[in-house]
Amino acid sequence: MRLFSIDELAIISAVANKNCVSIYIPTEKKGTETLQNPIRFKNLVKEAEEKLIQTGLRNQDVKDLIAPVYELDEYNFWQHQSDGLVIFISPDFFAYYTVPIDFPELVVVSDRFHFKPLIPLLTDDGSFYILALSQNLVRLLQATRYSVQEIELTDIPTSMEEALQYDDPEKSLQFHTGTPSPGRGGDRAAIFHGQGAGNDDAKDNILRYFRQVNDGVQTLLKNQTCPLILAGVDYLLPIYKQVNSYPNLVETGITGNPDELKPEELQSQAWQIIEPYFAAQQHQTIAEYQANLGTGKTANNIPEVISAAYFQRVESLFVPLGKQIWGVFNPDNNSVQVHSQPQPGDEDLLDLAALHTLINGGKVYAVSPEKVPGHAPLAAILRY
Repeated sequence: MRLFSIDELAIISAVANKNCVSIYIPTEKKGTETLQNPIRFKNLVKEAEEKLIQTGLRNQDVKDLIAPVYELDEYNFWQHQSDGLVIFISPDFFAYYTVPIDFPELVVVSDRFHFKPLIPLLTDDGSFYILALSQNLVRLLQATRYSVQEIELTDIPTSMEEALQYDDPEKSLQFHTGTPSPGRGGDRAAIFHGQGAGNDDAKDNILRYFRQVNDGVQTLLKNQTCPLILAGVDYLLPIYKQVNSYPNLVETGITGNPDELKPEELQSQAWQIIEPYFAAQQHQTIAEYQANLGTGKTANNIPEVISAAYFQRVESLFVPLGKQIWGVFNPDNNSVQVHSQPQPGDEDLLDLAALHTLINGGKVYAVSPEKVPGHAPLAAILRY
């Protein structure tokens, strides 16, 4: 599964073409509501086509550009959705992401891709990961306060049997074959005897197993900043912490057998752990903003913040979700034009500020409009 990350953002933001199309589709995961997914998809792709024609592109060129998007519209694709689907396409680029965050329907055609609705996946103000560990099953979940999505693991062993299958048999833990867990396919699962980690051989095997898991997690979550919460029986968590190299591991974990818990149950327990952390971080940044008002280290008007973000001066930024401010920024003369309605060549200036803040190592809080400090269009703490 392709995760949206800072690395992905760098790739996407480097694409420059006047026909960059960004499509945001809220999706349903369960029940008859999932029948709405392909309908929304077709309607929003049609809207994208109409906006491309308005830019002066010929009908056939529009069809050729959008053709890869229509190839997604098949039964199996719609069976593996989360809360949102994002599609980026231009004449020389195509990517899509299934994400565990909800957002309004949106189509943007501009000189670059629009990514502001995805900010919660790139910051530590609401998105987090859960690594559910047992000797027989590994699951990695991507979650927010309201949703959870299981990530497909391709380069991470999903059990101790898989991790140690090529090791010296005399050093491996004893296991017997059991029946598969319901809904997890027909393969018979290897069930390891539950001696805990009471002897050196057992602990050594678990350590080697967890090293492989950690290596895979570190590769998958490279450059991610979101917290990671462990879930597992109490004796396994400290063993995993010995080999962990992901820098944002949360000290407190979910204890108990995670194999017995559905993703939604793990997400609910994890949110109880992580919510105070998120709240404290955001409140601290708001307090810092308020303490620096009038000192020259804050900004809350569009031209000043856009310029500061582009020239690497923004340390922290609050931007409103679900809102766009259209205009043009010219870095050559450091000028900003704001328009009440989008005009040809315009981009969302809020999105531009967030993009350059993140790329330049700053922190972005994507919040509801009423939670921007001072009820301003956006608010920034400056480095200097």
